Amino acid sequence: MKRITPFLIALLLVFSCTETKKEETQAELFARLDTEIKQNSKAYTTLEEATNTIGHRLTGSENGAKAEEYTYNKFKEYGYEDVAYQTFEVEAWARGDVSLKINDTDVKVVTLGHSPVEASVTGEIVDMGNGLDVDYQNNPDAVKGKISLVYIGILEGSEEGLTNLHRSEKTALAIKYGAIGIIIINQVDNGVLLTGTASVTGELIPIPAVCIGKEDGMTLKESLKSGKATADIAMTNKSDIIKARNVIATLKGSELPDEVIVIGGHLDSWDLATGAIDNGIGSFAVLDIARAFKANNLSPKRTIKFTMFMGEEQGLLGSKYFVNEAIKDGTIDNIKYMMNLDMSGNPIGMNAGGKLDDEAFFKSLGAAIQQQDSIYKNDFSNRSGLHSDHQPFMLEGVPILSVHSNLDRSIYGCYHSDCDDFDLVNKEHITNTARFGTMMLYGLANADELPATKMDSETTKEFMIKNNLKEKLIIGNDWKWEE
Repeated sequence: MKRITPFLIALLLVFSCTETKKEETQAELFARLDTEIKQNSKAYTTLEEATNTIGHRLTGSENGAKAEEYTYNKFKEYGYEDVAYQTFEVEAWARGDVSLKINDTDVKVVTLGHSPVEASVTGEIVDMGNGLDVDYQNNPDAVKGKISLVYIGILEGSEEGLTNLHRSEKTALAIKYGAIGIIIINQVDNGVLLTGTASVTGELIPIPAVCIGKEDGMTLKESLKSGKATADIAMTNKSDIIKARNVIATLKGSELPDEVIVIGGHLDSWDLATGAIDNGIGSFAVLDIARAFKANNLSPKRTIKFTMFMGEEQGLLGSKYFVNEAIKDGTIDNIKYMMNLDMSGNPIGMNAGGKLDDEAFFKSLGAAIQQQDSIYKNDFSNRSGLHSDHQPFMLEGVPILSVHSNLDRSIYGCYHSDCDDFDLVNKEHITNTARFGTMMLYGLANADELPATKMDSETTKEFMIKNNLKEKLIIGNDWKWEE
């Protein structure tokens, strides 16, 4: 047997040290991510902890500040060095007392956000159906000096093809046509009351806005067919300038650090319950996606900013501030995509809003996710709506990404109501959001070329029109194109 010389040993050591490690394929990486997140996801447990120890997360409240601190500390705990508060001033609205009497009979009621600090009005109730502009056009003076009664959705039997409006847009129309108050009928059975802002701007509105239950509302509508009714609305609320904070954890890109992907979800909630669905399941999934990036040593080409937005419920205040600051400091063009998780759960597909150069990119990425679990159906769409934190980005032409959720429909009955608590949260569903969301985000942030680029002003305008958003943006004073 020949002896191995010292020279040969040295050669073998050099060869072993210089041998290139086999690069991990996307399928291998996604399988590794899938295993780690299923075993170690913290989305469910952190949301449970925050719900139990903080409660609601109303912007400007003590609870809201605690939620900001909680997520800041979690980002740090997960290994992020670059974590920052983005502080902004906001006129924070908080409800006080409210009463509604209809023909001297007390009716169960909830105040809608940004109603006046103090109001006491008495007036005849006028049924304005769905509360759309078309409902007022036939009789423009119908609610002048009176109280408008509208349904929050589209009533059964309405003309086909109607596009519904947000409660704040319906309130803006009532104000436009001279109403002194507005009563909005909820669409959920069993007397559930809904809150939320009635302001399109996040500023106080000049008339009181309230919500009543479906059964009370439908009974009232029926009675108005044969007679008149008078409402007395009295309320006190609070509105003060306070400071709120977006929380941002930054993971610097390995090759293209100046190209930024923002992933966010609004941390704030209304105060009737703990906001577990709106938007605990979205924001705490974002938090866990950030955890998964660190836990799995992911180093994508582009920079990622994991963002907890505050003030969404009161008029997209945190996301608008984020975008306005990026415009001021000249970094808005660095933001290449915005991924928004709002009431998102158990994803089965993706929505990519914007002018796509490569739709196949998302189908291919979705197919790779589907390989890990067939419950992901690889559905795809290219559309957009309003009233969530993607909106300010979208209006600047930034492409947006969201998910097709597959949640139990029953939970939506608790939207903005006093039953939006942690017992509605499905552990498997929020974990799936973290699993598939991590893969989506990494695939986008690490792409050789992005599937869409920022839209110019004219292209953005056409995208808004294509998605039937022009009227809503005009009502909300957000249409920035001259006709």
